[in-house]
Amino acid sequence: MQSKESAVPLREDKLATEFLANERTFLAWIRTSIAVISLGFVVAKFGVWVRELSMHFGSHAPTAGTESSWFIGVAMMIFGGVLAILAARRYHVVNRAIESGRVSADRGLVYLVTSIVILLSVGMTLYLVMSEAPGEPRDQRSAFSKQ
Repeated sequence: MQSKESAVPLREDKLATEFLANERTFLAWIRTSIAVISLGFVVAKFGVWVRELSMHFGSHAPTAGTESSWFIGVAMMIFGGVLAILAARRYHVVNRAIESGRVSADRGLVYLVTSIVILLSVGMTLYLVMSEAPGEPRDQRSAFSKQ
């Protein structure tokens, strides 16, 4: 995935700076993957929480479409794990490039991650649109405490 045509030669006195920048970038990707995994867990458990809330309040809490939250949450957790793997791979590729004295951008990785984020965004948007119960007024669907 690395493009060789735009490699930039590195000066010897800048190697430490490049290694540390690569490590900071890796840690940023890891923080992002942890956030995506955590959010995925919350989304996956949201449907369970809504169903339990519905049982507690009777039939006043909306439960339509809550089954999909598990699938979306699991997809987000898998995506977070994939991000961590891609981050580790990219870290090692860039370290080798720094050691050889030539560094280049990896546009393929940017396009891959962007595509996955767009797919998750579309999936979550579809879930949100489809989970709205058609025909019911909005204030009745979102009122958990109405009795």
